[in-house]
Amino acid sequence: MSMDAPLLGRLRGEAEGLGARLPGLLVEAERVATTVSQGVHGRRRTGVGETFWQYRQYQQGDPAGSIDWRQSARSRHLFVREQEWEAAESVWLWPDQSSSMDYRSTTTRPTKRNRAMVLTLAMAGLLVRAGERIAALGAGERPRGGQYGFNVVVQRFLEGSVDAASVVPEQNLPRHARLVLVSDFLEPPDALARRFAELNAVGAQVSLLVVADPAEEALDFKGRVLFEGLEGEGRTLIGNVGGIRERYRELYRAHRAHLADLVRKHGWQLATHRTDKSAESGLLTLYQMLAPRAAGRH
Repeated sequence: MSMDAPLLGRLRGEAEGLGARLPGLLVEAERVATTVSQGVHGRRRTGVGETFWQYRQYQQGDPAGSIDWRQSARSRHLFVREQEWEAAESVWLWPDQSSSMDYRSTTTRPTKRNRAMVLTLAMAGLLVRAGERIAALGAGERPRGGQYGFNVVVQRFLEGSVDAASVVPEQNLPRHARLVLVSDFLEPPDALARRFAELNAVGAQVSLLVVADPAEEALDFKGRVLFEGLEGEGRTLIGNVGGIRERYRELYRAHRAHLADLVRKHGWQLATHRTDKSAESGLLTLYQMLAPRAAGRH
């Protein structure tokens, strides 16, 4: 049965809209992931699983039941059949796509939203290469592995609205779920505390990467400046930015300190990435936050 013309037109429009955003993000994410993955070893190792990995010679202490008699009959030696370790981890990913993330202080830098998307997509690529399963947090879907899992996550990210809420989305998660959150985390402290407490209640293991524009940290503007909120906060004209700079920096540092305290309280991981730095450095930071587990799987 063929589609009616209005439906076909709408689907085509949606596809073209997604396609217009996809190439640049994926090309950049793949470039960043490829650069960082240089020297990253595969995670395959022996263990409990159903997938054959390799044969090796029998060693004293190996259980007799592990001997592969068919393979051993072809040689003068006994061989053990080893299975690949299949304890793949499930990781839920979330790049903040709220309006505040569209900020950049100069046209020579990417927006926070663009950098968050590139870093999260690149991290997704590294995870599926390592045999892990991934899902987009808030989509309500189970994690999947391989290229299909990657494609599903990309689709969910690209479907995200620019006006999406900047609070970490809610979703029923299994105990001890692994989350990677990339955002500016410029939410009211109480809102952050409530959401983090909910995640901690299910034993979530969370890695947070703060993406910041340098101007947000330093407020290095001069003279008279008109500030406009990206999420409907309105406009404020400051006659002399220099006169409020130190107070602003104090408040900004206090917010960062509060975020760090919350993360420390729950035993999570926190790092910061500025948009004037390379995307590779941000991805390496993300990867290193997951590295303690990876190190045990080489």
